[in-house]
Amino acid sequence: MTLALLDSASLYFRSFYALPDSMTAPDGTPVNAVRGFADTVARIITDRRPTRLVACLDADWRPQFRVDLLPSYKAHRVADAEANAEEVPDTLTPQVPIILELLEAVGLATAEAKGYEADDVIGALTARERTDAVEVITGDRDLFQLVRPGPAPASVIYVGKGWAKAEVLGPAEIAERYGVPKDNAGPAYADMAALRGDPSDGLPGVAGIGDKTAAKLITQFGSLDALIEAAHSGSRDLPLKMRLKLTAAQDYLAVAPKVVRVATDAPVEMSGPDAVPNAPADPDRVAELAERWNLGNSVQRLLKALDR
Repeated sequence: MTLALLDSASLYFRSFYALPDSMTAPDGTPVNAVRGFADTVARIITDRRPTRLVACLDADWRPQFRVDLLPSYKAHRVADAEANAEEVPDTLTPQVPIILELLEAVGLATAEAKGYEADDVIGALTARERTDAVEVITGDRDLFQLVRPGPAPASVIYVGKGWAKAEVLGPAEIAERYGVPKDNAGPAYADMAALRGDPSDGLPGVAGIGDKTAAKLITQFGSLDALIEAAHSGSRDLPLKMRLKLTAAQDYLAVAPKVVRVATDAPVEMSGPDAVPNAPADPDRVAELAERWNLGNSVQRLLKALDR
């Protein structure tokens, strides 16, 4: 029994850039993201055979509570979007409602939380699951923080290199890859990520600390909180140069964990039951959407995947 949690935006963004925008509906609307996303969901159901599935959505891709803590959070993405607004046509946004319509017609659940990112929805659903194994399907390394051995094991199906090269990563694999403790791999990864930072999300990190040093420090002290305490107390277990780096970044470190860690208490709202159906909820509507948007074989593959 498995619960598949899809990082939907991550998956349809990858589909959008992987497939040509020459895939269009009769009215000329590009549908490359829709078709790619449908194909991906079909592969997930066929290859992973989840009994439950939720497509998790961004209600807010840059939540205010994170911006209040760290104004640089994803700020460059806002600037880039504004700079390119008149130069680059947005052909992805109009495809998202089509994806949601298709999911509803097929009978696959979606979930979101007002004021939160899909990462938070996935984190909240993972945290509350006590029965079935959880598989988080994403191309975003931030969600490595959710791996756990129990009470219901959680792993990440990482599709950063495409579904054909998908990697199944649990606590053992994250521990081996990043050098963090196996028995605390998920939380340790989050601490490591806060410490090293991530320019793609506007997280500056601590100057001079990369992956290896961050993992070594978190492993040595057990947590970011313990490391910060050691720096402030003048612990002899930390070289002076490292203590100075950490104390110089104390303002950042005071807020970074709350920005990096997913909000497991996000108020998730589900569209309906999350059981994977054996047949589409509304076959006529599925057929109508397939014809209107020229979704062709992608929808057929999705329907075939349901017919298990």
